[in-house]
Amino acid sequence: MSIEIKVPVLPESIADATMLDWHKAVGDSVRRDENLVDIETDKVVLEVPAPADGVLTEVRRDNGDTVLSGEVIAILDENAAAITKPTPSAASATPVEVSAATESAAAPAATVASTADDDPALSPAVRRLAREHDLDLNKVTGTGKDGRVLKEDILRYFQEQASPDSDTTAPVSEPIATAESPVIASAVGALPRAERREPMSRLRQTIAKRLVESQQTAALLTTFNEVDLHAVSRLRKDYRDEFEKRHGVRLGFMSFFVKASVEALQRFPAVNAYIDGTDVVHHDYCDIGIAVSSPRGLVVPIVRDANSKSFADIETTINTYGKKARDGSLSMDDLTGGTFTITNGGVFGSLLSTPIVNPPQSAILGMHKIQERPMAVNGEVVIRPMMYLALSYDHRIVDGREAVMFLVTIKEMLEDPARLLLSV
Repeated sequence: MSIEIKVPVLPESIADATMLDWHKAVGDSVRRDENLVDIETDKVVLEVPAPADGVLTEVRRDNGDTVLSGEVIAILDENAAAITKPTPSAASATPVEVSAATESAAAPAATVASTADDDPALSPAVRRLAREHDLDLNKVTGTGKDGRVLKEDILRYFQEQASPDSDTTAPVSEPIATAESPVIASAVGALPRAERREPMSRLRQTIAKRLVESQQTAALLTTFNEVDLHAVSRLRKDYRDEFEKRHGVRLGFMSFFVKASVEALQRFPAVNAYIDGTDVVHHDYCDIGIAVSSPRGLVVPIVRDANSKSFADIETTINTYGKKARDGSLSMDDLTGGTFTITNGGVFGSLLSTPIVNPPQSAILGMHKIQERPMAVNGEVVIRPMMYLALSYDHRIVDGREAVMFLVTIKEMLEDPARLLLSV
């Protein structure tokens, strides 16, 4: 029985997706729930599992193709037999068999380029590249299953051939050039000037589009302050071990910033709202986006209902998101929504920055590197762990006074964490 493999149903906000990476080729046997292909959307990478055991008999869309929700991209046959590739042992073959094998291998080698289209084990991209460039695939080292040549192998082969550093040896009959040779003299001191072009990922395209949109559609302004993290650092030191033992997660700085932001958002609701046409939409909840770096780029998973979460709940949620971001397993629900965002450039060493608001939100808090500096405290100079804070906001909805007081509120909450418990 043949089964159609379709693109998963995409959310209404996502019009299409991009074929990212086939894990199976035509002729491969697959098991139920085994991942066949990764499909990239604007926010996440979706896996397309096999609906049943069988053999992949047809691949209709190639890596890099744009596909729509519900589109058929492959055919799986439950009754077909997988294509096998016998690999006889040369050690056990007789001299006659070895000779015959050598001759039969030489014949296909001369016609690989012309027969590539007929090999069902090759992906459509490989067959197309071999045909267009009249390429002998025996020259390409395959890194796929059973040594199968992949599209990436061909692209790497082309790059190596074009590279000045490729391992090529001149014919023995060719004269050895000297430093006085015009050819060598003109190349002395020259450095490689290679260029390469690669398409932007869907995520990077979305990031670029949203950042430009934010700059062009909002009246962005940034206000700054600094916070003394001595009290928070002392709390973490005093209760870190007990906290981790009881809750199974480390007590970090981020939960303090989330709790302080929630208090400030409740005091200044305009920062937690957004503009929709000529209306202002207010939220009675606080869904805090936490910017996280992932191998695919910047992602912003959402800590939902942060206003009702404990320190342990917040730390557990952030820790889970961090692992999922590294594994590339964040779901669409993890990244959808958000009323306010916190980004921490300090983990990369940033001392000060002006973060860009994530539309349609109206503000974003920027954390930075904690740096010990001499500070005047009660008339004395002491060394304190200081951090610069930045609040970028949409001036169309948030007035300067509100933005400044919002940031001051966060500063006061962090410098005296008891305020977080008493809401004062």
